[in-house]
Amino acid sequence: MRETIEILAGIIAVIFIFAPHEFAHAFVAYKCGDPTAKMAGRLSLNPLKHLDPAGFLLCALTGFGWAKPVPINPMNFRKYRIGLFLTAIAGVAVNYIIAFLAYPLFLVVFLYAHPATEIASYASQFGYLCFGYIFLYGLSIVVFNLLPLNPLDGFRVVESLTREINPVRRFLKNYGKYILIALVLESYLCAMLERYTNLPYVQYFDILGFYLQYFAKRILGFPITALWNVIYGLPFGYFPFVLV
Repeated sequence: MRETIEILAGIIAVIFIFAPHEFAHAFVAYKCGDPTAKMAGRLSLNPLKHLDPAGFLLCALTGFGWAKPVPINPMNFRKYRIGLFLTAIAGVAVNYIIAFLAYPLFLVVFLYAHPATEIASYASQFGYLCFGYIFLYGLSIVVFNLLPLNPLDGFRVVESLTREINPVRRFLKNYGKYILIALVLESYLCAMLERYTNLPYVQYFDILGFYLQYFAKRILGFPITALWNVIYGLPFGYFPFVLV
């Protein structure tokens, strides 16, 4: 039953992360003058419009995945650079806001949910995991998407701030996807080696995993947890999330 609750919580968390992320891209692009996403039916909060089946399942089970990219045509923007920049950061900005709102709800369940029945206990576990996953997955998606590698949002930011002849931009555009694939595969292999060999030092070779853990939890997550912990009377650096 606990495994089922964990899977369901992961599924709900992914929906709350990916659907608003892609909607934000479509909405900001439309406001900046590009109707491409709206014409493609992507100006919607309906998860079915945005979720990629494989990426959705993988993220629900592992915390890493992807959604369908929102189609945009930057040439339609009234102001090219501003439109491209705002559209690029819209998704991660929304994810960060969602993480900011999910953490205090997580604390409410953690601190005040004291179930007296078995059903209430399952509901409490579901809320605990769901809000915890939304917080952690949301921050991970923010940090991952800000990598300046094509086709991630971070590369769109680079595009908005540089000229097309910029050699760094050209390199990231041409080879970014291969670097990204290599980082993902290397992270997966490190995780498998650590699991099956019980060698803890393997984790130090996981470049992508270290990047996500450090910047998501310690850098971007710290202001959120610190603020809400102080409000709830908890220690400054306290983070009580563990799998139940």
